[in-house]
Amino acid sequence: MRPIRARISAGAMAHNLRVAREHAGDARVFAVVKANAYGHGLSRARRAFAAADGFAVLTLEEAANLRLMGVEQPILLLEGIFGADEIAACAELDLWPVLHHAEQLEWLARTPPARPLQVFVKFDSGMHRLGFPLARHAEVIARVRALPGVAGMTLMTHFAQADETAGADWQLRPFMTALETHAALPWSCANSAALLRYPAARGAWVRPGIMLYGASPFADRRATECGLRPAMELTSELIAVHALEPGEGVGYGQLFRASQAMRVGVVACGYADGYPRHAPTGTPIAVAGCLTRTLGRVSMDMLCVDLSGCPEATVGSPVELWGGIVPVDAVAAAAGTVGYELLCALAARVPVEDVD
Repeated sequence: MRPIRARISAGAMAHNLRVAREHAGDARVFAVVKANAYGHGLSRARRAFAAADGFAVLTLEEAANLRLMGVEQPILLLEGIFGADEIAACAELDLWPVLHHAEQLEWLARTPPARPLQVFVKFDSGMHRLGFPLARHAEVIARVRALPGVAGMTLMTHFAQADETAGADWQLRPFMTALETHAALPWSCANSAALLRYPAARGAWVRPGIMLYGASPFADRRATECGLRPAMELTSELIAVHALEPGEGVGYGQLFRASQAMRVGVVACGYADGYPRHAPTGTPIAVAGCLTRTLGRVSMDMLCVDLSGCPEATVGSPVELWGGIVPVDAVAAAAGTVGYELLCALAARVPVEDVD
């Protein structure tokens, strides 16, 4: 059997939720479990995050699956409804849709739900992705209040740079100014980065995502520095070992050539498993507990590693692609992407094991 495995720790996920709660203060916590819980499995996340105050998903299907699994907490639909035909399901499953454009208000006006819904009304405070213009807050809130199908509303926005030096204040300040005339309404702003870095952004609800899976939302701060534990470990083994002479190369395109005699290992893992094809020579990897580097181009099913500093490594030696020794964020940074993408991209062909 091919040796690649993903091992996922529900205990680490539960620990990370506790860290999120510590930072949330009095705010309630939506555990964001979209994209199959960032590649960790929706059912597993439901169990690990049982203590969350609510769950946040992208689609009606994800929400329905959570209800079938026995989830009773509020479920937030982050992109709201995609048509009037989804309103009835929101009422039946007691879902909380995000309203972010005028058509959604029209659908609710024309097709009131069988029972009124709790809704989140999203405003664009500068990200320019989803949300009503913040300048129209009074008009939009008044219109939502007038809808017979709305039982209550929470105001929300989303930060574009809470994980960067620009920060969240440039969006939080105008959002809070707009809220001054709607002080009775609860609000929600904080994603993982804002929850860890900006206590003023807590509001009534926080929406941590990536931190729950043990990866860092910051490029300049490791997950362990935030008190987080990696939930996913991607491992494999060496399936071949070669000796290279000076000038010899490895892999497609011969992108790496040895400058001196060296040992090279071949790992049973490639981009068809979810490892980034664009990870260059030098991407961190661990062989038999020894931190080393990848060499050359990642293939569909294999990649090569430098065994110069791992003299004991041989065929069958364990390899960690990411996990406790090699943070997923370090692999992502080397490949010019983010840990979110790597976790979400874990291929269906990779067997997944629970470790606790």
